[in-house]
Amino acid sequence: MVEMTKTAETSEEVKPRSVRVVLMALMIAMLLAMLDNMIIGTAMPTIVGELGGLEHLSWVVTAYTLATAASTPIWGKIGDMYGRKGSFLTSIVIFLIGSALSGMAQDMGQLIGFRAIQGLGAGGLMVGVMAIIGDLIPPRERGKYQGMMAGVMALAMIGGPLVGGTITDHMGWRWSFYINLPLGIVALAMVTAVLHLPKKKTQGKIDYLGAALLTIAITSTVLVTTWGGTEYAWGSAEIIGLIVTGIVSIAAFLYVETKAAEPVMPLHIFRSRNFALMSVIGFLVGFAMFGGVLYLPLFQQSVQGASATNSGLLLLPMLLSMMVVSLVAGRITTSSGKYKIFPIIGGALMVVGLFLLATMDTGTSRLMSGVYMAVLGAGLGFLMQITMLVAQNSVDMKDMGVASSSATLFRTLGGSFGVALMGSLFTSQVTSTMTDRLGPAAATKAGSAQLDAASLAKLPEVVRDAYQHAVAAGTHSAFLLGAGIAVLGFVAAWFVKEVPLRGAGPAGASGGGAEKDAPAAQAASLAH
Repeated sequence: MVEMTKTAETSEEVKPRSVRVVLMALMIAMLLAMLDNMIIGTAMPTIVGELGGLEHLSWVVTAYTLATAASTPIWGKIGDMYGRKGSFLTSIVIFLIGSALSGMAQDMGQLIGFRAIQGLGAGGLMVGVMAIIGDLIPPRERGKYQGMMAGVMALAMIGGPLVGGTITDHMGWRWSFYINLPLGIVALAMVTAVLHLPKKKTQGKIDYLGAALLTIAITSTVLVTTWGGTEYAWGSAEIIGLIVTGIVSIAAFLYVETKAAEPVMPLHIFRSRNFALMSVIGFLVGFAMFGGVLYLPLFQQSVQGASATNSGLLLLPMLLSMMVVSLVAGRITTSSGKYKIFPIIGGALMVVGLFLLATMDTGTSRLMSGVYMAVLGAGLGFLMQITMLVAQNSVDMKDMGVASSSATLFRTLGGSFGVALMGSLFTSQVTSTMTDRLGPAAATKAGSAQLDAASLAKLPEVVRDAYQHAVAAGTHSAFLLGAGIAVLGFVAAWFVKEVPLRGAGPAGASGGGAEKDAPAAQAASLAH
């Protein structure tokens, strides 16, 4: 008996250290997935200069985004069926292969294809991180680690453009891809050595038809949001065709999922009110965050005269606020087990922050825009990790992968819709304002240029003033739309039910749909 007690004590001593080592590896993998697009964005002008293919430039990003979004639910289901560790390691390997091939690309066509391979791996990275954390750490304890995840996100968004610029200038653009290799190898070694999850055996088969239909639906949706109003008019045959394809494939997917033995996205998880609400809120968080990340630097460079080189640092008030608030909210959730108030506060702050950003004009100082960004960041901080935590707490452990992948997917799709709709409104408003101030001919000529701070300084004062007012007007419209959409998230938050988090209270307590889950103490066996 004494011997068993000593063994249990040793296990409890080892567990925190082992979990921290595993989390370090997971955060490296998460950094890989998030950092990539941030770095590549800075290197793109140099890449086009060497490889050519300017007309296909957008596909370098679109191919990666499409592959990531389409593969996300499939990775989640594979992890649920065949084991989380194997699927996660496989996704890292595919991501690294895609990175190495992208660095060796000889033309734009090759680069786009290799970026798609990279995106396939990236889809498994984010899902793997979230699902493994869901396996290792009970929801009640997970709040303690929220600040770490928010910090990685902030590091990627701030450091990505700076690292990308430095690497491109001193080592060449190919190292923007090769830099993933040493980080990925470290993550592979750490996960292989330290992470120990129970092996899973399943008699079921992957729902290939459901996966194919979901991929078509996601691809159609992302292409509509990417091309609509830019490559093609919203009323064009191409966009209408994609919309019809998306609707038909979604309907077919829903039907197939009701019949499949092992559905790639089990529809029963949406019967949980909390899970359904977190999917909606996650979509709106993606809408607000990606829109903000895209248009805030544009406003500060074009209107406030900031340098493009420091574009990552321009977002510092929003990202620091998000990281600090996420950490505090996580600690409170861990100590109290309460969380319902956070989506409500976060939803309110997101609405207020977006509305304040919509009030910016050519006279707004950097200090005031920084304050507005901090408000939005605080709102996102209350929502970012809480949405994933509550979503995971609302399903059985056997569905942890599909719950994590679904939550990630809705956030990704929210970002796609946010960038597309806010972008369409922004472009329309800029064109309209420029036309009013300069006339159609002059507006077209000025609007076709890449007008960063340096280029603006060379323009005649009347043109420069018109462009700055146009960007301010476009930003106003985009963020006003964001604020209106964010109201839906605030309303949805009020309907969240305060279900006890697994790991809170007596052993065996559970929340959501997880009544059959084992006690939190079993997590000790998942890491050594």
